[in-house]
Amino acid sequence: MLKDKKLSAYAPSATRIRARFVAISWRDLAVSFGPIILLILIGAWLVIWLIRPAPPSSITIAAGPKDSNFWRVAERYKALLARDGIRLDIVETGGSLDNLKRLADPDQNVDVGFVQGGLAGAVPAESLSPLVSLGSISYVPVSVYYRVPPPREDGRPVPPLRQLSELAGKRIAIGGEGSGSSVLAATLLKANGVESGGSTQLLNIGGDEAAQALTSGKIDAAFLMGDSVSVATMGKLLRAPGIRLLDFSQADAYVRRFRYLNTLKMPMGVFDLAHNLPARDTQLIAPTAELVAREDLHPALSDLLIAAAREVHGKANVMQKAGEFPAPLEHEYPISDDAARYYKSGKTFFYRTLPFWMASLVDRAVVIVLPVILLLIPGIRLVPMLYGWRVRSRIYRWYGELIALERGLSRESPEEQAEMLKRLDEIEIAVNRMKMPLAFADQFYVLREHIGFVRARLAAGVV
Repeated sequence: MLKDKKLSAYAPSATRIRARFVAISWRDLAVSFGPIILLILIGAWLVIWLIRPAPPSSITIAAGPKDSNFWRVAERYKALLARDGIRLDIVETGGSLDNLKRLADPDQNVDVGFVQGGLAGAVPAESLSPLVSLGSISYVPVSVYYRVPPPREDGRPVPPLRQLSELAGKRIAIGGEGSGSSVLAATLLKANGVESGGSTQLLNIGGDEAAQALTSGKIDAAFLMGDSVSVATMGKLLRAPGIRLLDFSQADAYVRRFRYLNTLKMPMGVFDLAHNLPARDTQLIAPTAELVAREDLHPALSDLLIAAAREVHGKANVMQKAGEFPAPLEHEYPISDDAARYYKSGKTFFYRTLPFWMASLVDRAVVIVLPVILLLIPGIRLVPMLYGWRVRSRIYRWYGELIALERGLSRESPEEQAEMLKRLDEIEIAVNRMKMPLAFADQFYVLREHIGFVRARLAAGVV
């Protein structure tokens, strides 16, 4: 009877044993899932940290003088980007050179700007490394207007100028400070041996001021380009009496000498058929205007800007064919990877089919979800193994105790064997209190049988 009372202390009823069985051990499952969830969270954090953030809602563009061609183009960009909820802030500048300097200066709040070719040498080379091109957007013809000299003494007209070298000894407006016109004009004139000094004056005036000085006779010639003068002003000069547009007879030579230049042919009468303006076929030289950006410009905004450029510059006009611009023509600045991808394959699927804000959200979500899925698939396969190992480890722990007890049977005194039997009772109580998933019930009962086996040997040893 005493033995039965002792057994009742550690022998649970069938109801109590059933209560120890559960369908799933949520604690073990949580511990098994823990490393996988931690790995997924770390992976997601790394993805968020490495990818670019959501595109900003506003960007700033360096344009040029107000009412210049570049300024008007920037205003058209502004209207197009507004359709997708992006605000384009336009900064008035002195022209292409000023734009380039602002882009190269990290302290200036400028993201993108119009930059005429031929200006890279005017700023330190190291400051250009963070700049990339989104493509060439148009030609910027070098338009040199000059006053026709009075007729000779015998009444014969003076032949038109055909070379820049013929401007030596004259008063020449090369463009305002900060304009691409001033840098390019000085470069071309120097190549022709024309530099400031003596009777030759190179004046830093441009735009409408230069046009008015030319028509009033205060200067003899003026370099006028798209970054510093309006198209209307150029049209007025073509119609002004005594003013002519220089025909570059050496156009091909300029293109060979300066790789950023192109030759353009302005057909007779292309501006005004009724008045036959210009009066003859005229050769011009022209760099291209590039849309230059800082390399950290968000890819989505890069796509929007190139799409706007296609809408603004993609049509035919007197200087270009339809679809000629924008184009990934690499001159002084490398084409950005995002721009190269856009020119090759266009907008991504999400940006083609969804509103901009939604496409941006989905695009970033996909970038985050895909790595998570790649980690989750092997993780899900690993969880059952971890779960089973954890449950079995609790069973194997007690097997280690049983083996130690059984090995001590032949070496211990009866008193020590009694202590061992007491320890076996404690083991059985602990085993019976374990919560065990039903899938491992067979291993649980085998363990209890082995406890009974060791008990029988201990009891035989005590007797």
